[in-house]
Amino acid sequence: MILPIVVYGDPVLRKKCEDIDKDYPGLDKLIKDMYETMYDALGVGLAAPQIGKAIRLFVVDASPFAEVEEDEEPEYTPEEMEEMNGFKKTFINARILEEEGEEWKFSEGCLSIPRIREDVLRKPKITIEYLDENFKKHTETYEGVIARVIQHEYDHIEGVLFTDKISAFKRKLISGKLADISKGKFKADYKTRVYQAKK
Repeated sequence: MILPIVVYGDPVLRKKCEDIDKDYPGLDKLIKDMYETMYDALGVGLAAPQIGKAIRLFVVDASPFAEVEEDEEPEYTPEEMEEMNGFKKTFINARILEEEGEEWKFSEGCLSIPRIREDVLRKPKITIEYLDENFKKHTETYEGVIARVIQHEYDHIEGVLFTDKISAFKRKLISGKLADISKGKFKADYKTRVYQAKK
């Protein structure tokens, strides 16, 4: 089932999320719905707060980064493209243990912040501990674009948005657009939900 994506301005996007256990109600269906919602919105990652749930769960599929039009120059090395192609994982109760290397810039966007993209600095290498959908524990190291996608989604379960990582000057420049998003004044090609404060 395709779920509406919560947009900027909803307090759930600012919550530090809670761990879950394997008895979390309807978890298998929730994970399936999150993938379906992410694909419908043409995203490469989706975190539970983006569908209104403050739990430590996110899904990633980096395959679209490996797709190149016939007349396009590939942006990544063949090795990177091979790694991204078919990189599909569910992360439960994740903890980033280490971030290493010299920060690099990459233009990021977010399904919860439609039509805004900014260059974000992140470290290129991470080590992360997480549980998969079968609650099997993994500790893995990732680099490059995959590391970045994971860092972006991990930020969501920590209550952090990519706009928090840009300069105060750039934030000021887009503050009007962010305010518009929080009021529902935006266009998106996927289902969204604007926060309505309870009267």
